Amino acid sequence: MLDQEFDALLRDLAEQGFSIQDGLLPADLVDDLYKDALQAWQSGEFTPARVGHALQPQRITAIRGDTIRWLDPEPTNDAQARFLEWSEALRHELNAQFYLGLQRTEFHYAHYPPGAGYARHMDQHRGQPHRRITLILYLTPDRRPDDGGELCLYRPEAPSEEWMRIAPERGRLVLFRSELIPHGVLPAHRSRWSMTGWFRNDGVLLRAA
Repeated sequence: MLDQEFDALLRDLAEQGFSIQDGLLPADLVDDLYKDALQAWQSGEFTPARVGHALQPQRITAIRGDTIRWLDPEPTNDAQARFLEWSEALRHELNAQFYLGLQRTEFHYAHYPPGAGYARHMDQHRGQPHRRITLILYLTPDRRPDDGGELCLYRPEAPSEEWMRIAPERGRLVLFRSELIPHGVLPAHRSRWSMTGWFRNDGVLLRAA
């Protein structure tokens, strides 16, 4: 049952504002999403990620060095369709448990080349409070301990104080409250791949990188 599948995610989110789960999505789906991302990257479909307000985003590699490829609302292959179906089920459970009024999702593939990272930031942009829940699914195959690219969480009550580091192990899923937890990506030493996105409480598509 999907509602039972989400039990640990929802419990952790309620108790501590984030959840880390390994193996929650089927391994074959994680594999297919990685292949989809890699194919899109090889086809030149990724674009440099930008920072700042959605109306005036900027490319500042000293802050953020990844490239991204947004998923269309309508899936273009089976892997995307399976993932979006799963995320829709999760959206309904989040609404049922937390009354967040989540109306839609937005997701993109992200690729961090060696040397790239993302400085500490929040996922809610100033004046745009619609991203409520952040989701990250790690796709990198054959990750080694020294590959870098860890997700660094900072304490909500002390944003400059490091809280924990999360290794981007293949198939690991991280869920957290977008308005609560500052975070960043430490520099990668090898290509780092993920699916990243947000559950939003608005109905208008206005993309910020």
